[in-house]
Amino acid sequence: MIQNHLEVKSGDFVRYHYNGTFTDGKLFDSSYDRGAAFFGQVGQKWQIAGVDKGILGMCVNEHRRITVPPHLAYGSQGAGDKVPPDTTLVFDLVLLDIFNRADQVQTKVISTPKECKRSVMRTDFVRFHFNGTLLDGTVFDSSYKRSQTQDSVVGEGWLIKGLDEGLLGMCVGEIRHFIIPPFLAFGEKGYGTEIPPHASLVYHILLEDLHNPKDDIVVEVVEAPEPCTRKSVAGDYIRYNYNASLLNGITFDSSYQHNQTYNTYIGMGYMISGIDKGLQGVCTGERRRIILPPHLAYGQQGAGKDIPGSAVLVFDIHVIDFHNVKDPVHVETTHKPEVCNETSEVNDFIEYHYNCSLLDGTLLFTSRDYETPQDVVLGGGKIIDGLDEALRNMCVGERRTVIVPPHLGHGEKGAGIVPGSAVLRFELELVSLQKGVPEGYLFIWLEESPVQLFEALDSNQDQQVPLEEFSQFIKQQVLEGKGRLKPAQDPDSVIRDMFKNQDRNADGLITQDELKLKVDEDVEKTRHEEL
Repeated sequence: MIQNHLEVKSGDFVRYHYNGTFTDGKLFDSSYDRGAAFFGQVGQKWQIAGVDKGILGMCVNEHRRITVPPHLAYGSQGAGDKVPPDTTLVFDLVLLDIFNRADQVQTKVISTPKECKRSVMRTDFVRFHFNGTLLDGTVFDSSYKRSQTQDSVVGEGWLIKGLDEGLLGMCVGEIRHFIIPPFLAFGEKGYGTEIPPHASLVYHILLEDLHNPKDDIVVEVVEAPEPCTRKSVAGDYIRYNYNASLLNGITFDSSYQHNQTYNTYIGMGYMISGIDKGLQGVCTGERRRIILPPHLAYGQQGAGKDIPGSAVLVFDIHVIDFHNVKDPVHVETTHKPEVCNETSEVNDFIEYHYNCSLLDGTLLFTSRDYETPQDVVLGGGKIIDGLDEALRNMCVGERRTVIVPPHLGHGEKGAGIVPGSAVLRFELELVSLQKGVPEGYLFIWLEESPVQLFEALDSNQDQQVPLEEFSQFIKQQVLEGKGRLKPAQDPDSVIRDMFKNQDRNADGLITQDELKLKVDEDVEKTRHEEL
């Protein structure tokens, strides 16, 4: 423990200022005039016997007047031309310093953090703030005034021996008070103009940071979601939120303050190496703390005004999602009806319900907000590719959970309330299904078309087919299940378009010369292209 009140005893070394006068007040000597305090060992004849005896019991900063009779001063011989024989002397002293060769570093713990997972050991690199004074309270230095921590390796001779010893065992956030005797400080030479020779030093220290050059990152998993079907690997693109702080708890950055996630590739050198490494092997939704030594963060240079050089960094991370550019759509069927006669495919017209959310559970859209289900023609480019793919090969009544990576979703720019590079989760239910026709077709035969198609169309056998006759025939084929019109459009409009395609001279009538099946037209077109 720190001794609050040291008193001079025989064998101690002392440093003091004094004025020496005769009883009439005339000055004969002064340490002030020389600009150097007296230093000596008590009881070892370093000073006259009267002062040696009179100084016993003094405390630092105590002022004491010692009147010394001649026989305890310079006696009948005097001292040169300054002190006549048989002279009584008066000394006005102020004690500046006291120590003993048996002294060690005196340590008092002022406060310590609730948790201390690691304390200072030899070869550790530390950053600390301090106020430094002499034993009499004279300030010789302060890191606070410089607005910069003292940074050093412990136990390697970078610091005075007393600090090397006193810092051992300290925790980040701990405050200690040290008294260091001169022989464990700057000794008989002192240091510069601020620390005189033979000075004891008092340090009030706050440990801000601690690491070892051999340290790797430290990963603490705070929350691990179950199940975790996949963990991140190098090459994945990740979105995460973070709070970033120094080891003393001071926050220097936060994605929450920016109101957006941090998005980047893992393991490709886009981040400081410690985070690049620490984000590998995470699960979507995981929370973890990553502690980075400076050589895996911003090194000796630091970054900007907020991250000091050689600073250990702490990142508290919440993984929102990650994906790889090679990821497919992931489909999980949660319900499938017992009877399923047909499934959805490209060009089919379907109705479906959906919930769309981020992987952290944030709901973005739901079809339940509307009176009717969502509808779409598959393969028509009206919905994102991943959803279009996920809605295929479904039975009416089937339900699915689907994960869509951003390259099959809304990409790196996002859309509306969908963040850029977001992985989306869909809950799907197929409500209805109308089978479609191939791209470019308005009608297809489900059975073989009549051999004499024109004759079948020309019900009154007048060698010409008006719209009414054409429409009646097509509707009859659909009614009997022999053909199918393009879904999700007005049947009469589709039939009118079909009629216009056959009425090549636009006279309102189709003749046998004009009538051609589209499949025959496609074959003929291909033949011409080949020629």
